Amino acid sequence: MRSMTGYGKSELVSNGITLTVEIKTVNNRYLDLNFKYPRSFTALEDTMRKAASSKLKRGKADVYFTYKNDTLSDGAVEVDLALATEYVNASKILSDNFTDLKNDFSIYSLIKTPDVVKTSQEVIDVEALKPLVKTVIENACYELNKMREFEGAKMKADLLSRIDKIDSTVNEIAKRAPMVSENYRIRLNEKVSELLQTANIDESRILQETAVFADKCNIDEELTRLRSHVAQFRSICEGTGEIGKRLDFLVQEFNREANTVCSKSNDVTVTDNALTLKCEIEKVREQIQNIE
Repeated sequence: MRSMTGYGKSELVSNGITLTVEIKTVNNRYLDLNFKYPRSFTALEDTMRKAASSKLKRGKADVYFTYKNDTLSDGAVEVDLALATEYVNASKILSDNFTDLKNDFSIYSLIKTPDVVKTSQEVIDVEALKPLVKTVIENACYELNKMREFEGAKMKADLLSRIDKIDSTVNEIAKRAPMVSENYRIRLNEKVSELLQTANIDESRILQETAVFADKCNIDEELTRLRSHVAQFRSICEGTGEIGKRLDFLVQEFNREANTVCSKSNDVTVTDNALTLKCEIEKVREQIQNIE
């Protein structure tokens, strides 16, 4: 079981080139990859996306990619002397014609002037970098998944403890359920006796009404399905792969059965237990939103 929240980082150095990848993930219904990389790496995005999607199945992932090449020569910065000369001459002409104004044109001003100083763009070898990019992203995903699995183990323990409580609550409801009809028969008999007082009570009519009531409030099927869902939940938690979606669907089934138990309940104790059941199911639902 993996959480969808995590962080992973990897650095790869090869022939003076340093590639660094950081990945941050949060929960999301599907896999949503967002890359941030140097402009010259645009042609490598497909390689990045395939490498990341092979290791991640769900979650919103921000992938930060940095690149450093120590083999670049010092000539990466170029100066257009001809253009600089034109700007200097222009400043002298302006100064000569506007003597009341101070000529504060400096070297710093010249550097900031558009196109005088340029940084040459490195032309990268896309094909040579592809295997390096793939490796560094996969390594970052490996570190990310280690963290997600660690968090997932904690979530699994919490979920199973809540499922144990759900299971025990279902058992409490099952113990109480058979008493509901009998308690109804006794209350009905007492009520009729109070109203009729000394008159004879038609026991067959009382039994008939009790049978109708018992049929309406019978929750045996719901309890059986809830127990089945508990067993399936535990089994899925012990599995591998994308279990988040399966657990999410199963929790919807839990809710459906719990709602039916509440609607059929005509007993305070059963209702209280059913509400406890719904509360625990909601906690489970919130937790599994962060499972891959």
